[in-house]
Amino acid sequence: MVMTHFSRLRQLLLLQPKSLVSQSRILRPRHPTFLRSVMGSSSSFSSSSSSKLLFRQLFEKESSTFTYLLADVSHPDKPALLIDPVDKTVDRDLKLIDELGLKLVYAMNTHVHADHVTGTGLLKTKLPGVKSVISKASGSKADMFLEHGDKVSIGDIYLEARATPGHTAGCVAYVTGEEADQPQPRMAFTGDAVLIRGCGRTDFQGGSSDQLYESVHSQIFTLPKDTLIYPAHDYKGLSVSTVGEEMQHNPRLTKDKETFKSIMSNLNLAYPKMIDVAVPANMVCGLQDVPSQVN
Repeated sequence: MVMTHFSRLRQLLLLQPKSLVSQSRILRPRHPTFLRSVMGSSSSFSSSSSSKLLFRQLFEKESSTFTYLLADVSHPDKPALLIDPVDKTVDRDLKLIDELGLKLVYAMNTHVHADHVTGTGLLKTKLPGVKSVISKASGSKADMFLEHGDKVSIGDIYLEARATPGHTAGCVAYVTGEEADQPQPRMAFTGDAVLIRGCGRTDFQGGSSDQLYESVHSQIFTLPKDTLIYPAHDYKGLSVSTVGEEMQHNPRLTKDKETFKSIMSNLNLAYPKMIDVAVPANMVCGLQDVPSQVN
């Protein structure tokens, strides 16, 4: 089904004919270790994985954006990654990383954001060697481009990229592995594809309500029901949900597809106030003058 989504997407955006769905690739940093474990937050994990995973959910209040820090503290260098960093909170994030004794390896985005400027460029400037990561379908500059099924490894833990186009053309969710030595319950960093009791809008950046519905139902709602959902934003003071909760209580995504499409086409949302600044900046890693290693 993902192949079908991306085939339609290529026709709409005149992308090159090469399939965006690839054989699973494991992308590892040149540095020998990568990030893996989850501690903190109100969520609980199995003892075998929680001793390795350090996890922090951080918040930027102006754009109501969550940034996620994951690290494998079982490795000597404690390799770490950030998901959806914001330029305004880069110094806060770096201070925390330093205090925890972590080595930041990757700065990852779930998509090209329209409501804030990504912090990936600043992170690369302040910490040479950090690699920026985004989906190939986004069209954005980065050091590493992911396709559906690719895996980013940090220490013994990995995140799998799942293509979830619909909010924007290049959205991906990052999902922890299913193996017993991976964090349990599983974690899904869903970007704007699934919000807590909601979803991202679909009226700009190659968005499609039809694609979003199919993406969520094929790539997120097929995960185990206890999978923890960590979205890119929340506007109501919530921080985490589960696949089972959203399958039962999400007021949009529990509807049939045609009803969902009708809801999305009648939201009448205001033009995003940051879009004219954020999107051009985020297409170049958040900086007009990005470090030379960025493609």
